[in-house]
Amino acid sequence: MSATKPKPLTLRFSDDGAVPNNPTLPLVVYRDAIAVAGARDPEAKMEKVFKTNGWGDMWRNGIFPYVHYHSMIHEVLGIARGRAKVRFGGDGGEELDVGPGDVAIVPAGTGHHGLWTSSDLVVIGAYPPSGRYDLCRASAAEHAWALKTIPLVPLPERDPVYGKDGPLLALWRG
Repeated sequence: MSATKPKPLTLRFSDDGAVPNNPTLPLVVYRDAIAVAGARDPEAKMEKVFKTNGWGDMWRNGIFPYVHYHSMIHEVLGIARGRAKVRFGGDGGEELDVGPGDVAIVPAGTGHHGLWTSSDLVVIGAYPPSGRYDLCRASAAEHAWALKTIPLVPLPERDPVYGKDGPLLALWRG
């Protein structure tokens, strides 16, 4: 982790009719949250931080190049290598450039979509222990289902980067 906790960027998105987004929880982005510059294995370093803070079921990959969301679980996306332009919040959402060390915590229901990625992009994804993975692609049937399941997704016990003292908990628990 970096020496100081960065001030998180928070974004809220409205239901656009295709992507429900989360009605109560903001997307939280920490810039340069995990110091991976110069690390021999930045992927392992990021995975260790997430695991230490109780986020698991990790994967290494990119970001799907289509709008999608998860209606039954929250997700953390950590950029270990490379760069990307990601749209959060569905087609009318916000485009963010992300790079090494950046971490986005995506609440259940919030759309995300890789618009552009560098060839060396490696994203570490992880999930809190509560909830169940699903992949929704903005269909009418999925939208109706998601409106029922999103409010049932439990809040995580720990911030994936900063643990029990992390800003995420204050932001999401209000």
